[in-house]
Parts: sequence; structure tokens; C-alpha cells
Amino acid sequence: MSLRGQRIVVIGGTAGIGRAVAEGAAAEGAEVVVASRRQESVDAALKRLPEGAEGYVLDATDEEAVRAFFARVGGFDHLVYTAGESLLMESLAASDLGRARRFLDTRLWGAYTAVKHGAPSIRHGGSVVLTTGTAGRRPLPGTTVGASLCGAMESLTRALALELAPVRVNVVSPGVIRTELWRDLSEADREGLYASTAGSLPVGRVGEPADVAEAYLYLMRGGYSTGSVVTVDGGGTLV
Repeated sequence: MSLRGQRIVVIGGTAGIGRAVAEGAAAEGAEVVVASRRQESVDAALKRLPEGAEGYVLDATDEEAVRAFFARVGGFDHLVYTAGESLLMESLAASDLGRARRFLDTRLWGAYTAVKHGAPSIRHGGSVVLTTGTAGRRPLPGTTVGASLCGAMESLTRALALELAPVRVNVVSPGVIRTELWRDLSEADREGLYASTAGSLPVGRVGEPADVAEAYLYLMRGGYSTGSVVTVDGGGTLV
């Protein structure tokens, strides 16, 4: 049940939840490969990871770049996909369809492309862990795009679990987590969101990346879970 000696690819592994997953896996003795769109993010992540970790610049929306990335990486044990820009929250009437498509290009089609080209390199006993969110099950006004994404990711996970078996495929559904995804909000609005969310949750606080990373690590270790959605939201879907 240990990740020691296993090779783990984390696309989106240079910030937030992805970085916490990479650091957690490395702490267990895994060999970690991180990929991100920006060179400066890759460089910063490698400074935090143990010697021997690999980092690459990758545009997950470019299929040829994704194909070349996996050809370069070679064989590995687990694929984690956490890539995505800031959360998109806007009313249907005010929505920008171009922006909505770009949001889905990275989060949905980027994941789809990564699994398409990465799965053939996953070794026996390996897995894929994708990322969704609680908006699919508990949508709010202004979350039409996000809720659509979350529903799609859960359905994609179940379909992939059957198509790619015996490779296991699961998805993690975080609630409100203190990450860079909220960076488009002003500091006052961001802290107000965290405070109001914490006050409404049974656990009394918002999540940290390390809280959610534990779910990814569990799903990589646990050989009897596939097609599963693991929710880490501090009880948010209960209230």
C-alpha cells in the first residue's frame, strides 16, 4: 500500500492540489514527474521536490504536445490530472462562450487527451486519478459551466474505468480549498469567501491542498477502487 518506487505523473502538479499530491507522493518515496503550462511554475515546483523529480512545460490543450510528452516520459504507474485555470463563475446571461470553451478545453478535454495518450504507458497495477468538484452535485447560481464540467468528469471517470480496466480510474471532488484557483477574486472577496464557507461547514474551516491530496494518494495506493468519486469538502454537500 505504499507508493515507494512507483513513478507518478501529475499534470497540473506545480501549484495547489496538484503540487500537494506531488509532494505527498515524493514523501512516500515515489518518483514524481510534474507538468504545467508555465516554465516558471515548473522551476518553482522542482525546487520544492526531492532531487530526481522531473518537470516539463506542457499545454494540455495541444494534443500533439501531449502525445510527445508521454512519448518522452515513457512508462509510469499513475497519472494524476489537476490542471486548470481560475474557476469560472458567471451568470448564464453574462457568460462568454469563448471563455467557457477554453475553461472546458483545459479541464475536460485536457484530461481526456492526457488519458488517451498516457494510458498505454501505465504499468500493471496502475491508475488514473482525475479531478472534478462539488458543483456537479450541489450547483449554485453562476456555476453553469463548472457544474457541467463536474458532471462530465464523473461520467467520464465511470466510462474510463470500464474501458481501461484493469487500469483503475477514479476522480476526486474537492470543495472550497485555499488555492490559486480563487486568485481572480480580490483579496477581500477571497478571504470573505473563505470565512463564510468555514462558518457553514461542519468541520469549521475551508480545506487546504494537503487535505485533498490525501484522497489522490489513497486512490493510487488502493487496488480495489475504480469508477469512484471521492468527495473532500468538509461536509459541504450536507449543508
